[in-house]
Amino acid sequence: MVVLAVAAPLAIDPAGFGAAQDPPKPPTFRTGVSRVAVAATVRDRKGRPVPNLTSKDFELVDSGMSRQIAEFRSETSPVSLAILVDDSGSMVVGQKRQAAREVADHLIHWLTPGTDRVALFAFHQYLDELQPLAPAPGRVREEFDRLQSYGKTKLYDAIAEAGRQLAAQGGPRRALVVLTDGADNASRLTPGEVSGLASSIDVPVYVVVVVSPLDRPDQNPLKGKEVAALVEGRLGDLARWTGGDIFAAISPASSSVAARQIVTELRHQYLITFEPSRVPGWHPIDLRARDRGLVVRARSGYIVQSSPDRPVVF
Repeated sequence: MVVLAVAAPLAIDPAGFGAAQDPPKPPTFRTGVSRVAVAATVRDRKGRPVPNLTSKDFELVDSGMSRQIAEFRSETSPVSLAILVDDSGSMVVGQKRQAAREVADHLIHWLTPGTDRVALFAFHQYLDELQPLAPAPGRVREEFDRLQSYGKTKLYDAIAEAGRQLAAQGGPRRALVVLTDGADNASRLTPGEVSGLASSIDVPVYVVVVVSPLDRPDQNPLKGKEVAALVEGRLGDLARWTGGDIFAAISPASSSVAARQIVTELRHQYLITFEPSRVPGWHPIDLRARDRGLVVRARSGYIVQSSPDRPVVF
């Protein structure tokens, strides 16, 4: 028998953060399912979501071999969104928390009241669940106003734990949206380990880097370079490896665009399953559109491990 675990390539790819490391070993979420599930978003050349594709519009390559899509779903279903806001001491500086509040307001605006679900988490040294997953809009705005920023920043640890809690709630179109200035000074986990965990439980991570109004690139070019480094660096890699994305909220307009894009992408996700390999080890996945003008973003692979139990996915 085998155990199937989906993970991002960083966990085993020495080209990631330098030295090769063992694949992360996240807590097990047993589903008793022997198929690998992939949630994918598709964009055109202008970055717009592409709806109405069928399974015939995709190619799935598993470890260099073509793999048949076993199940394909594209119908609309409610969105489950967990908002994870950085409540550490660094967010007090330069009205960053207010900038994060703007993004949260935009996210709530794009959710369908009473149909979509939303949760709110905050973190510093610890993770706090301020509102469990509930019909939108819930009490997100009220709970957000009660935040009091202080302490160190366990950004990567918080992403891992919030992702686990969201996964336990189920739902096919779900995502974790992280509102942060990008600082981390206390996490135990690395970005690669968090990416592997989020991928293994099929939770795309969207990161919105909030920028103080005093530090926006048009006023402070040096801060603009720092934000660009975050977007292109480890935090951006973490988001993209899970099938999510990263944005910089450098103005109210960019905050609105990021929120709308996140929710719209989730509504247009394609849900795909396939029969995995039984060969132990890392199996990279390349899910692509037959139309080479389209860009597909999805999880990057899975790991097969030997197990005396029946096949499970975690």
